[in-house]
Amino acid sequence: MLQRKQTLWTLLAVICAALTFKFSFYSGNKTVGANGHVFLSVKAVPVFGFGADSASAGSVLILVLTILIMAFALINIFNFKNRKRQALITIGLILLSLLNLFLYWHASGVPPFTEGSYNLGVLLTVAIPIFFILAAIGIRKDEKLVKSADRLR
Repeated sequence: MLQRKQTLWTLLAVICAALTFKFSFYSGNKTVGANGHVFLSVKAVPVFGFGADSASAGSVLILVLTILIMAFALINIFNFKNRKRQALITIGLILLSLLNLFLYWHASGVPPFTEGSYNLGVLLTVAIPIFFILAAIGIRKDEKLVKSADRLR
C-alpha cells in the first residue's frame, strides 16, 4: 500500500472544491432597468429567483462539475490498489477542473457587469487542477517505485 502524498494533494483539492461553495469567484454590479443595480456573485451554488435579473450569475453546470470533481476525487483516494486506474481518474479530474475553471471565467463575463472584481474563489479554483497535477506526479513516482522494487526481486 503506497498511498502517500497523492492522498494529501487530492484531499486538498476536495477541500478547495468544497470552499468554492462558500467563496465567490467574481462579484459585481449588474445594471437593471434604467437606474437600478443588482449585486451578483459567481459561485458554485447558483441562486435562483423570480425573473432573470434576480438570478445569480452562477451556473448549474458549474455546480454539477464541482460535485463531480469532489465525488470522483474522494473515490480516487481509495483506488490505491490500482494505480493505473487512479492515474487515469486523476488525469480526468485535471481536465474536469480545467473545464470548471473555464466555466467560472466564462460566467464572470456573461452577465453584463458594470463593475466588479475577482475574489478569493479564484485562488481556490486555480488551486484545484494544481493539486491534481501534484497528485498525478505522486502516483507516477509510486508506480516507478513499485516497478523498481519488482526488478530487485
